Amino acid sequence: MASSVHLRDARASDCQVISEIYNHYVLNDTCTYTEEIETLSEREQWFEGHGPRHPVIIAESAGAVVGWGSLSTFRERSAYRFCTEDSVYLRPEARGQGVGSALLRELIVRARVHGFHTIIAGISAEQTASVALHAKFGFTTVAQLREVGFKFNRWLDVLYMELMLA
Repeated sequence: MASSVHLRDARASDCQVISEIYNHYVLNDTCTYTEEIETLSEREQWFEGHGPRHPVIIAESAGAVVGWGSLSTFRERSAYRFCTEDSVYLRPEARGQGVGSALLRELIVRARVHGFHTIIAGISAEQTASVALHAKFGFTTVAQLREVGFKFNRWLDVLYMELMLA
């Protein structure tokens, strides 16, 4: 599928499908620690907070959206302005087909173009595929926070992975 994947900048009209993909994981997985589905209004507000420096990109295959990725502000304080945080979410049927790699590769390119020094990924420690995806692109684990999340009636660890761009 990766060879047939087309990446493009997200548009406001993509917020519905972005939210649908994300909400699947809210209800069914630990790759997000959000426990209540988000509304379209919440996703639209999130989208408005992004722009050229913090892009949202869409992966399409055969005319259908199969995933999305974004760069987001890591922390609000000004000294963090050269650090960004990535997110990559795929439709379940698109996993393991190179879509995540295509999205993350493009996010890294865009982070460099926009002068970021570091990309941070906060990943649930049990999400081995996401950890492996980030490691494939040179991210290294820099911290593990134990039992900081509680979802599906169990404690969860978060790994922080980092990619130095310069």
